[in-house]
Amino acid sequence: MTDPNGLAAHLRERLADGLEDAGQLRSAAWRAAVTTVPREVFVPEFFRRSDGPQGTRWTPASPDTGSTDAWLEEVYRDETLVTQLNGDVHPGDVDGPVGGDPTSSSTLPGLVVRMLEDLDPKDGARVLEVGTGTGYSTALMCHRLGSDHITSIEYDPATATRARTAITTAGYTPRLIQGDGLQGDPEGAPYDHLIATCSVRTIPPAWLRQVTPGGTILTTLSGWLHGSGLVRLTVGEEGTAEGRFLPGTVSFMIARPHASPDLGDFSALVRQPADERPARYGRDVFRNWGQVFLAQLAAPAAQHLATRVDGGPWMAHAIDIGSGSFATLTPDHDGDGYRVRQGGPARLWDDVEAAIDAWEAAGSPPQTAFTVTVTPTEQTVRLDVPGGPSWTLPT
Repeated sequence: MTDPNGLAAHLRERLADGLEDAGQLRSAAWRAAVTTVPREVFVPEFFRRSDGPQGTRWTPASPDTGSTDAWLEEVYRDETLVTQLNGDVHPGDVDGPVGGDPTSSSTLPGLVVRMLEDLDPKDGARVLEVGTGTGYSTALMCHRLGSDHITSIEYDPATATRARTAITTAGYTPRLIQGDGLQGDPEGAPYDHLIATCSVRTIPPAWLRQVTPGGTILTTLSGWLHGSGLVRLTVGEEGTAEGRFLPGTVSFMIARPHASPDLGDFSALVRQPADERPARYGRDVFRNWGQVFLAQLAAPAAQHLATRVDGGPWMAHAIDIGSGSFATLTPDHDGDGYRVRQGGPARLWDDVEAAIDAWEAAGSPPQTAFTVTVTPTEQTVRLDVPGGPSWTLPT
């Protein structure tokens, strides 16, 4: 796309200034990438979100749906732009507002740049990116390190095709692979760094094998309760790694092979005989960044959903469909608290409350107080305080 009036170039400079002011853009090399790479090439169309009586709706946006200048202004806001719904619906496929769940997006530039700064690759470093997405972050790395130092993998075929077109249009020539990023790229390994723009429940063994000892893996650990945290790992010898969670509330869409299973009709499960007691922590756990992160560590196979019957009070469920365990939180009649019913072989809410108790006893520290240790047989997260608890990540 040409820029005859220089608006896009101006907006790139303005974006870079804003990211610097926010502390996300910290080096001249990455600023040069931000002010050069044309984001509009990578998001020629996207979905605008609106929430109303019919729920969340998504309206296609492109230069053809309104003012080109206004569209460019949106492209260069520090915001995530949704580019795909339900795994196969793109803005050009629909004429008006539609429902659906986002399955691909162009991550807000501030987070992209912050992660690249956190990765901190030096001149000559080789980087494997898992999750090409629109290709914008790929292009930033190509500008900074050179196209021949970048390999990027995208799981979704349609997304991979669009990204390849955009990256080529922007003038970059990295190695692009359509496939399962959790398997990495054994042919091109070893790499100095690996960065993932999707989240994972556990660090894939292939990543550990394909990053050279002393190299870095930067990824978001997430899960089925949607707790999330950005972790930076230093790779060791023979399938080991250690690292710590970084500051901020960072989340990405989960890698599709790590996505949660379909719960199906769980109604019979939660109607089983169960133990009931007053709950010390209620439904707000699922709305609190720190607490839901702990809940996920304590109950990594559980999923959360809310239901109500005939206009009654909302009930929150944590359901582990694999083990047949559940916890259901129901408001007390006086509205001051919750009761919990737990059934199945595991007492999910007991485990969740124990994790939150331990965290609060330590002073409710931020995620930077949690460390990750990876061995060939186990991956654990530990609260890094004297006597702090640890939890095993799912395999």
